[in-house]
Amino acid sequence: MNSENPSKLRLYGFNNLTKTLSFNMYDICYTKTAADRMAYIEYIDEQYNAERLTQILSTVAEMIGATVLNVAKQDYDPQGASVTILISECPMIEAQPSAKSASPGPLPHTVLGHLDKSHITVHTYPEYHPYEGISTFRADIDVATCGEISPLKALNFLIHSFDADIMTIDYRVRGFTRDITGRKLFIDHPIDSIQNFIPEHIRMLYNMIDVNVYQENIFHTKCKLKGFDLDNYLFGYTKEDLHPGEAKMIAKRVKREMDEIFYGTTVTEAMFHIDD
Repeated sequence: MNSENPSKLRLYGFNNLTKTLSFNMYDICYTKTAADRMAYIEYIDEQYNAERLTQILSTVAEMIGATVLNVAKQDYDPQGASVTILISECPMIEAQPSAKSASPGPLPHTVLGHLDKSHITVHTYPEYHPYEGISTFRADIDVATCGEISPLKALNFLIHSFDADIMTIDYRVRGFTRDITGRKLFIDHPIDSIQNFIPEHIRMLYNMIDVNVYQENIFHTKCKLKGFDLDNYLFGYTKEDLHPGEAKMIAKRVKREMDEIFYGTTVTEAMFHIDD
């Protein structure tokens, strides 16, 4: 379904539809020692600090055609970061003093053509297993818009901004608007899957599962990398530095972590199988 050139809807009044994209990504790593684990967390904390996340979200706002109103960002101790950006669909207008006034009047100030309850947020969550060496970094991004702008335009950029092993993507359209005849419209663009908005070369890299509730305009897609190279999950060394038996054990732990996140359930030893 073509999402780039939807036909222009003739609406009565303002487009009241609320569109929310939730993008959750996971990066998984095996850290052999406590020192390795701390080094990995410090690396992730620096790689995705509040300043870098602000740059990513500001680009998202630009891509969907939104105007940034306010930015709040925070790095946390011992790790993690959050950024919230308030956005508007319309550009900001500078109000000028009245020419008819005898006094110079107030200094120019910012006025909105209309207020959109729209925002972009990100929160990061470094996490690790107490003794198995698995470290998992999660970033949750929410893009909520009102009106014509669509957060789906930024999905490809978000995928490229995070080197994700697992992605969970949710998209929902809420509320309704009206056309010029007064008929209610509960969605203003064609969609039957979030996968429609992911380029084919990216889709080919992931196993994907859709869970959609079409009558409610709720769309859910989970993605897990198809390829597996243990070197991509080791921090500070390679599989050549490991005994083959140890490499196999680590690969099993990493794959189990990925499966548990992807399927949303604890995987027991009896359920889990790894090819030699």
